[in-house]
Amino acid sequence: MDPVIIVGAGPVGLTLALALARQEVPSVVLDEGPGKDEPRPARTVVLREDTAALVTRLSGAPLDDLGARWTGWRSMRRRQVMREVVFDDAGEPAPLHIAQHVLTNALRAAIADEPLVRLVTDSRLDTVEQERSGVTAHTRGPKATWWRGSYLVGCDGPRSTVRKLLDIRFPGRTAVERHAVAALRTELPWPGRALLHRTPPWRMSGPSAGEVTARPLPDGVWRLDWLLPPGKDLVTPELLVTRIRETLAGWTDGTTPPYELLDTGVHTVHHRLARRWRVGRVFVAGDAAHLLGVLGTHGLDEGLRDVDNLAWKLAPAWHHGPHEALLDSYQTERRAVVAGRLRAADQVLPVLRGGGGLRGFVPGASRGHDALLTDGHLGHGPLGAPGAYADSPLAPRHLEHEIPVDTPPGAPVTDVRVTAEDGTFVQLRSRLGRCALLVVLIAPGTGVWDRKHWVSAGIMPRLAAAVTALPHPAELLVAEAYPGAPAHTVLLVRPDGHLVTALNGVRPADLYAAAEATLGGKDQETTEQTEQRAETEAEAGSPAR
Repeated sequence: MDPVIIVGAGPVGLTLALALARQEVPSVVLDEGPGKDEPRPARTVVLREDTAALVTRLSGAPLDDLGARWTGWRSMRRRQVMREVVFDDAGEPAPLHIAQHVLTNALRAAIADEPLVRLVTDSRLDTVEQERSGVTAHTRGPKATWWRGSYLVGCDGPRSTVRKLLDIRFPGRTAVERHAVAALRTELPWPGRALLHRTPPWRMSGPSAGEVTARPLPDGVWRLDWLLPPGKDLVTPELLVTRIRETLAGWTDGTTPPYELLDTGVHTVHHRLARRWRVGRVFVAGDAAHLLGVLGTHGLDEGLRDVDNLAWKLAPAWHHGPHEALLDSYQTERRAVVAGRLRAADQVLPVLRGGGGLRGFVPGASRGHDALLTDGHLGHGPLGAPGAYADSPLAPRHLEHEIPVDTPPGAPVTDVRVTAEDGTFVQLRSRLGRCALLVVLIAPGTGVWDRKHWVSAGIMPRLAAAVTALPHPAELLVAEAYPGAPAHTVLLVRPDGHLVTALNGVRPADLYAAAEATLGGKDQETTEQTEQRAETEAEAGSPAR
């Protein structure tokens, strides 16, 4: 079987290659550049807890040492603190802030040790041809050649060549927001904490929309972003230095502290969404499929979630042949989530950026605006929270014994401690991404007993047989507790960490039907037929294929 061709060697493309390798799928990554990124301290990314964990799990890189975990978040308006959040292990998860070139280099280092990934530099795509059995791609440059692949994924950014070659429309809005950006080394009065400051009390030189954000990086470095008003006002180096001095002085009682300016730039946010994310054996992901990032949200987070969604669906198709419904669900699920986020931003933007008028005099309006911005920056609500696939075509229907837990079907599961099949204690998230479904039994008290005492007792043998009989490889895990789940609840979790269903006890028929639906199977059997087949296979203890 030919490898998967990945076009683009940014964080999304490199993460996809590692995710496929974890599921024993080889890939070729076509990089139009020389194989290393120019250091740009002002070009950084903020990763939420789940996406940072995904990259760490796949690369093995110590991201917490390469980036900065915020210790807190503060939102201010003029001189008033509107909201303050402290990040700790028991409460709000801390975002990870890291320079993009540092993240990319960590992923490249992991790929250098991965035999299933081939990274080819100085290779610019110019032709894509596909037929029923595979994809052919041609690259130009010093290493011009033809490449043969089973599938092709365009992770080649906003100006995606893959998207253009497939004639996929990319409608949306241009320059939704602009920010002047600076990376500098200095000391601020709130070490380790990010700050969003709206309408600061000091006067700013040049064009300003009255909002500045400070985000810490390692080694005393900060990234500062000043929101610019609509238009194309030129941001000169002299103006930016003046802005830096005014802002630092405003935060330190009128005296500008010493600082070292490392990098500057202008960050322009666009909102675009590709009409199609799949054409035959070709897919698009990341910035090639969508652009967003307004009001504190971060596009790379969604690009990494694209990877997590697509990789486990490509793996069965690569190993066992076409799974068309499963592959189609990538576009259905991911495009709906990103479209929802773009709609939410479009609805909020006029309220937050509309200026004065009556809104400025509505009691509580400023606090409400701050809550909306905090949602985007910290990953809450429709602006920032991880998307759920509640309406997915893979969602099982008519499960007789389904029960509610605190995680709705289609949403990401909570990362609880579980007991693995070898008796070790691990986090649930560490078992994701192996092209296997996870079946989690909630069994209070098991954590204090050796696994050998309960693995053959009670409902465990029947559940183990039911798991063995599933139409896809699955791993059986046991948890002491899960939010909102009573004892003996059985959770079925997708390889990307989204909940399929929660069942009241060991229900082989429902478990089988849910697993089959998750793989895109057709619900053509009656409940009685499904139940008879699942019970028979569970008793036999043989895998169903």
